[in-house]
Amino acid sequence: MEIIRSIEDMQVRCKAFNQQHKQIGFVATMGFFHDGHISLMKQAKSENDIVAASIFVNPLQFGPNEDYEQYPRDEAHDISIAEQTGVDILFIPGVEDMYPKKMSIRMHMEERVNVLCGRSRPGHFDGVITVLTKLFHIIQPNRTYFGMKDAQQIAVVDALINDFNFPIELIGVPTAREQGGLAKSSRNVNLRDQEREEAVWLYKGLNSARQLVVDGEKNPDIIVKEVMDKITHNTTGKIDYVELLSYPELEPVTVIDQQVVLATAVFFKHARLIDNLLFNDIGELINRLK
Repeated sequence: MEIIRSIEDMQVRCKAFNQQHKQIGFVATMGFFHDGHISLMKQAKSENDIVAASIFVNPLQFGPNEDYEQYPRDEAHDISIAEQTGVDILFIPGVEDMYPKKMSIRMHMEERVNVLCGRSRPGHFDGVITVLTKLFHIIQPNRTYFGMKDAQQIAVVDALINDFNFPIELIGVPTAREQGGLAKSSRNVNLRDQEREEAVWLYKGLNSARQLVVDGEKNPDIIVKEVMDKITHNTTGKIDYVELLSYPELEPVTVIDQQVVLATAVFFKHARLIDNLLFNDIGELINRLK
């Protein structure tokens, strides 16, 4: 496995792969790898000649009161995991490399952002699309892989790729979960033992609500209330949101008659957790986007 820190070196390496007609699968990350990241890398490995992964904690997607400095980092661990998983190139640029000076062009998301996590994190997805645009241009991948745990991020990446005609296939990989259903996240390390036991109710609540759709319920308000009740009655967490929206457009629906995402975010003392389920109008899970 090669470790590359220079943008110029990464461009040269990836250009050579493209000239050799090798397919590049790209996994963009902020590091502190867990099984969710590994599942993305493994999927990329199975579908491409070359797997490129990046580690970059992007300051542009953190608000002034968010946890940029506290975001967990362990580069040595990540390098070991990437090598064991079969990553061919690990790109680890510094902030001074990605943003050597104030940018002259500002990217701004108009749609798909004023709901879910985007509502309480203004500017977050502007930072996401900015760094991804840079990474896509540097690496020139054929496919890019994201975990479905962050359904809004996938919807945003879908818009970025389509609006700017990137010749990249977006692939959403099923959420990696701990035993009991808790979605794996770098922030789970901040949960206390009791909170970790309670946190499984995010998934249980979402599943209980989806079952109502399987049983014939079409009213979004009833579905949302089911999730809220399960989380409120079984956890000490504070609900940030529970929303049911069309997918990937992320628009409100008055009746469940199309593909939708049911998503929630909950604050625990030292961690904000998110989770979602994507399903069709009869409650059948959609486990992978392609």
